[in-house]
Amino acid sequence: MPPPPRFPPCPGWARASTPSEAAFLAGAALCALSPIARNQHPLGELWRQRLALMNAAALARQAGRTEDEAALRDAWYLRNGNDPGPGGRILAAWRVLSARAALSCENWPQMLSAAFELRQDAALEAVVARATKLAQGEGTFAAAAEIAAVSMKLGPDCEPLALWLADAVLAQRLKWPAPVPLIAKEIRRADLRSAPRHLESDDAWLTTLSLAYARAAASACDLYGELARRAAILITAAPKLRSKDADRTLAILLSEDAQPAVAGKASDRSSRRLFERLVALGAARELTGRPTFRLYGL
Repeated sequence: MPPPPRFPPCPGWARASTPSEAAFLAGAALCALSPIARNQHPLGELWRQRLALMNAAALARQAGRTEDEAALRDAWYLRNGNDPGPGGRILAAWRVLSARAALSCENWPQMLSAAFELRQDAALEAVVARATKLAQGEGTFAAAAEIAAVSMKLGPDCEPLALWLADAVLAQRLKWPAPVPLIAKEIRRADLRSAPRHLESDDAWLTTLSLAYARAAASACDLYGELARRAAILITAAPKLRSKDADRTLAILLSEDAQPAVAGKASDRSSRRLFERLVALGAARELTGRPTFRLYGL
């Protein structure tokens, strides 16, 4: 597999926090992010999943839960088909957002009802109808700000829904092949609760959201750069591996946030030895710090 393409980093001046230039800064940061978001290399899937994890962990903290990124990753990858629990369900919703299918507006009613355990009632239908209309127009931040404001007005008890739709509508407007989970980790609950005032011509929410997107886009660019560096090391290490499962394992490592050392074509022992070899080569990391039930990834 060819190494993932590298892109210029988000410029330092776009990382400022100047309310009077909020839209300009956000536009510059998203301009740097867009080539990464449009990239079709499998690493893009891993990148989106890692962003989903980061955003889910932020939402879990805001909800008063104790799960951090490591605990949410455990809940997802070690569930063995079981319910991943409340924290894991937050991650599930954001992994849905990171997938290409999240751009299909016609699927939003069922998708959002399942992700957030919502009834498909008139309020949800109204929010989805507005989101669908906004996704088909022009502009970026104004559309994201409006759908978040509408969602908070019609369904104030489901704050994550507003943030999910903001990212989904933004991705539609920018014509990305899949949404990029960005905004949840950058928005304070108090700011989100004030969003409905945007519908009364209060620009404070638009400014807040634009600055948050500037921070989120810059952070996402940094994450991709680090993952691309690690992916290049992994691909370089491939000829040094002799396991029957090496090709399959490397392909998963390049496209999935984490994977356990389980049997594929090879035995459990062989699988563990392969991961230990990858760690020794600096081509992969053990993500848990545990002696058992380990997870590996870039």
